[in-house]
Amino acid sequence: MNAALKLMTPDDFLVWCLDQEDRWELVHGVPIRMMTGATRRHDRVVVNLIVELGTRLRGRPCRPNTADVAARMAQGSIRRPDVTIDCGGPPDTSLTSEVPTVFFEVLSPSTRTTDILRKTDEYKAVPSLRHIVLLEPDLPRAWLWSRADQTSPWTEQYIEGLEAALPLAAIAVDLPLASVYDGVGFAPDD
Repeated sequence: MNAALKLMTPDDFLVWCLDQEDRWELVHGVPIRMMTGATRRHDRVVVNLIVELGTRLRGRPCRPNTADVAARMAQGSIRRPDVTIDCGGPPDTSLTSEVPTVFFEVLSPSTRTTDILRKTDEYKAVPSLRHIVLLEPDLPRAWLWSRADQTSPWTEQYIEGLEAALPLAAIAVDLPLASVYDGVGFAPDD
């Protein structure tokens, strides 16, 4: 690493991001440009998550956020899950989720390894987090990690098929994969 490189604090990074055109994450003090542009399929899954979760959580304290709202990691990094369910009451001017409870990532070829190996471990260290969901964009398939509370161990489930649902106990929602993948065409062999 270049000795002249000044590492950013999470707070400095969040302010710096306000003047950037691209979306960024902070990893161990270093700003990293996020992938821009997604397939329509990837985007459809994200939009479906926002719509379905927004409807199911209407009038309740937990609300969905897009990747524009950042999530603070335990080691000081800043990540931007595709969708976050925040069960806190931060002011509308906040740049980060206050009580992130569920993180959703829709896997992409260019970020797949990072999402599965690195981000999942980082997410598990967030004290308020109760569920982590990784979704395949090309198949109705999800990996779900859950825990009852901060001291409970994480359990992993593999959920597949349009008839299946994601049991998100922390927000009292069983999210049907048919809703998540609504309008996403699959080949007959899928």
